[in-house]
Amino acid sequence: MNFELSEEQTLLAETIKRFVATHYNFDARAKIIASPGGWSADVWAAIAEMGLLGVPFAEAHGGFGGATVDVIPVMEAIGEGLLVEPYLATVGLGGRFVARAGTKEQQDRILPALVQGKHTLAFAHTETGARYDLRQVGLTARRSGDGWTLDGDKRMVLHGSSADTLVVSARTAGGVTDAAGITLFLVPRTATGVSVKESRTLDNLRSADIRFSGVRVGADARLGREGDGYPVIEEVVDYATALLCAEAVGAIRYANEATLEYLKTRRQFGVPIGSFQALQHRMVEMMISHEQARSMACLACVKVDTAEPAERRRVISAAKIKIADACRHVSQEAVQLHGGMGMTEELKISHTFRRLTMLAQTFGDAEHHLERFAAADAAASA
Repeated sequence: MNFELSEEQTLLAETIKRFVATHYNFDARAKIIASPGGWSADVWAAIAEMGLLGVPFAEAHGGFGGATVDVIPVMEAIGEGLLVEPYLATVGLGGRFVARAGTKEQQDRILPALVQGKHTLAFAHTETGARYDLRQVGLTARRSGDGWTLDGDKRMVLHGSSADTLVVSARTAGGVTDAAGITLFLVPRTATGVSVKESRTLDNLRSADIRFSGVRVGADARLGREGDGYPVIEEVVDYATALLCAEAVGAIRYANEATLEYLKTRRQFGVPIGSFQALQHRMVEMMISHEQARSMACLACVKVDTAEPAERRRVISAAKIKIADACRHVSQEAVQLHGGMGMTEELKISHTFRRLTMLAQTFGDAEHHLERFAAADAAASA
């Protein structure tokens, strides 16, 4: 497989890097995090103006019709710059749901506005006790007249407090952990009966616990076929996981570069500590982790578009296992090699450590994906 970027991808990557270096340095990020919303509308508008929101969407909706691999430079830049804007929630999750399962009317209403930076989305799915089980959905949706009424709670909805539209998974049939009987709905965040309690995550993103109390939506709010939401959820979450892998690669690259620079400048016993062979060996291991993670992220982004569901599950889980291991290894080594200052708020490496820790857990940790990989492997050989 050729892991080199095309000319267009290289230009896109350079454009994003210049923007991050100019408008999203560490001090600017700190001010954005401290703001009431936790992300910048001005940065979001700039991201839209650069065309980054439209990379994976069809030209008919104002996008570029790119493949998942075309989003890699964007995600790597987000990881390297530690951007806190809702790119994954809007593009990787909400927008993907609409593009995959939405009607023409839903797509025409939401996707062009999304690409222009005028509409944000979030995926309200996780519930208490579900952990990484995508099938566990207890929030109910019952028919009410010509529409539906939703009741239940969702936890840790990434950027749920600022989304214009929530993609909500609801139980319309079956038991709480059945794969069948899950239906998706598009619900305005400001709809009557929706209450939002915002919180801040370890890595300074914003999430929300959301309660739906007798929330009424029309028949046109249903996204996809009734009761058949689980395959779509699994596919979209695999897609988002592939994007997260690419984001992790960008964060790992920054951690390596920052650590290497520190080893070159920090002096002990009159010489740079990077001249100590033991530290050189540790730095080499970090570089190897980055290269392995990059290869697996590229493979995941290719397969999420081209593979059959069984192979997609297997490859995505294999990539997440390797990425989770690389996140743990590089983040911990980077902090240790920086010494005590590696954990201070004033140093970007400590924030990178937090983000890498969260990336390793999001959409399933290494243990979860080992089990999923083994199950997919067993099914393939049966």
